[in-house]
Amino acid sequence: MHPRHHALSDPQRPALILPERRQSVSYGQLESAANKGAHLLRGLGMARGDVIALLLDNEAAIFEAGWAAQRIGLYQTSISTKLSAADIAYILRDSGARILIASDRLADLAAQALAEAPDVRGYLVDHAQNGFESWRDAIATCPDHPVADESAGTDMLYSSGTTGRPKGVKPPLPEGPLDESTPLETMGARLYGMGPDSLYLSTSPLYHAAPLRWAMTVHRLGGTVIVMERFDAESALAMIERHRITHATWVPTHFVRLLKLPEEVRKRHDHGSLRAVIHAAAPCPVPVKQAMIDWWGPIIHEYYSGTECCGITALSAQEWLAKPGSVGKAVLGEVKIVGDNGALLGPGETGDVYFAGGPAFVYHNDPEKTAAAHDDRGWATLGDIGHVDEDGYLFLTDRRSFMIISGGVNIYPQEIENLLVTHPKVADAAVIGVPDEEMGERVVAIVQPQDAPWDSEALAQQLTRFTREALGGVKTPREFLFRADLPREPTGKLMKRLLVEEFGKSRHLLP
Repeated sequence: MHPRHHALSDPQRPALILPERRQSVSYGQLESAANKGAHLLRGLGMARGDVIALLLDNEAAIFEAGWAAQRIGLYQTSISTKLSAADIAYILRDSGARILIASDRLADLAAQALAEAPDVRGYLVDHAQNGFESWRDAIATCPDHPVADESAGTDMLYSSGTTGRPKGVKPPLPEGPLDESTPLETMGARLYGMGPDSLYLSTSPLYHAAPLRWAMTVHRLGGTVIVMERFDAESALAMIERHRITHATWVPTHFVRLLKLPEEVRKRHDHGSLRAVIHAAAPCPVPVKQAMIDWWGPIIHEYYSGTECCGITALSAQEWLAKPGSVGKAVLGEVKIVGDNGALLGPGETGDVYFAGGPAFVYHNDPEKTAAAHDDRGWATLGDIGHVDEDGYLFLTDRRSFMIISGGVNIYPQEIENLLVTHPKVADAAVIGVPDEEMGERVVAIVQPQDAPWDSEALAQQLTRFTREALGGVKTPREFLFRADLPREPTGKLMKRLLVEEFGKSRHLLP
């Protein structure tokens, strides 16, 4: 389906509710704004296959502009609001974006990025200022009927890669009509019972792949999306009760924060309206998931995939109780476990996790990364290691690299290390992820100071400010540790495994 069908059949039905902004957008209003945006984009010369970038908070414009782009064959590139201006500019240039729409709150950040990407035309959502046009003013006089040459678009989202630079995950544009079903639409309806009566709570930033795609999937199915501006555990419980939420998506960190609420707070809010609770993005500790099932009942579903969406596995709470720790069986593509020599491995044997027969993708402007993610049979991998059991259930055991997953966000250490060694007081640096009860992993930097003696507290504060200014808050280490030297091989290769053993184990699950 497509949101237009619901706008025609029931235009007053809420498509979107933003409780903190006291705002509701009906399907009729969403359709009107999307059509107006489509006319504006066409008038600006945007053609099928072009890219529009969105630097937006969790607000209505991300759907209004997104649905405008995706009905005229454009790629929608949503950019994290936590990135530095340099990273944003890199994505704008690399993606080939011609237009950037930014939240008014982010005007200064957007201006800094556009200074490094001068060919991109900039809009702020509401108010024209500092050289930006107003998106709402620009579409106000545009027609609200469909453009003559509609075609389906999709997203091209950026995911951290093995070089430390974000990489654009670019699927082929859909060739079918606007209302052709997507894999998530089929999955949401079949596995989770999503439909026109769904009241879906979106708990995460909408610039991430899963939150954005699931919210737009709910629009395809005719449900109502209730958006949290930022996650707060008690506020989420209150929204579930107030809006009679039926479906919601989460990451394991959310579960941890919910479970850490005082018992009286957890009992204060009614969650009986929930039908399906879905989590992904990072491995969920078995005790955490068991506690959530004990609390909310056997409605906790899990799936495993990635921005690339080259395959998906999924399982229900009942299946997980029988196979604790599993991330499910394939529902899109076919799971293949591959050994170091490329041979297909059998049940119980650990190797690289590949998907065969899933949707195609490439890494934009990076044929080497694309090739590295595929084998000679065309199977694609997300870079994880695991095994399948005799019943075909997948278990993840490790990651191929030292990628850190903190709060459901992928963080690549090399980029942080490369920055830290440029600081005049740093001789060498390594960045690792250590276990954290709340975030899954937290980012820790182990630094060799340039000179001894050093004031650890003062240097840690300096490096925190230095990293935050350059890379943004998400990539800034939560802790800086110091030692006189770092273990390197004669070739210069950092033996990070030794650091993980030394600091990861000794600091296991510290608050």
